[in-house]
Amino acid sequence: MIKIVLLGYMGSGKSTIAHLLSEKTQIEAFDLDKIIEERAGLSIKNIFEQKGEVFFRKLENQIFKEFISSEKDMILSLGGGTPCYANNHELLNGGGVVSFYLKASIETLYERLLSVRDNRPLIAEQEKEEMKEYIAKHLFDRSYYYNQATHIVSVDKKTPEEVTAEISRILA
Repeated sequence: MIKIVLLGYMGSGKSTIAHLLSEKTQIEAFDLDKIIEERAGLSIKNIFEQKGEVFFRKLENQIFKEFISSEKDMILSLGGGTPCYANNHELLNGGGVVSFYLKASIETLYERLLSVRDNRPLIAEQEKEEMKEYIAKHLFDRSYYYNQATHIVSVDKKTPEEVTAEISRILA
């Protein structure tokens, strides 16, 4: 039984890599944010707006624990903040769990997030000039949790296929 967990800041490629890795390994991939949306019947943005971050983080922790303790093989991509709350980082290296921090530079994240920021509740209201600083601060605050991953894989200047191949080599 193996659980492959992908973590990193928003825009690091977690969902894309999970999908590609699933195709390559034939292990089913799950996106924690999508599961939360299905269970709550609301988008992440609407959960934050209507129920607040505390509600979101409790639900996120409950579902993360449920998936980590399940008996099936899986690839699980986490939300950017998942490892940083409710001691979730302690679940990144349990029995049968192999986690990968998809590490991206501030510049890479800024470029990727600029065009999709309206769909990201934490940066939707940010001006372009503030965004880089916000990303830098967040990365600094979250680095301890992200670095608890079993493996760290840089995604800068790499295609999703190259990142997937690197993870596959590590898993082999």
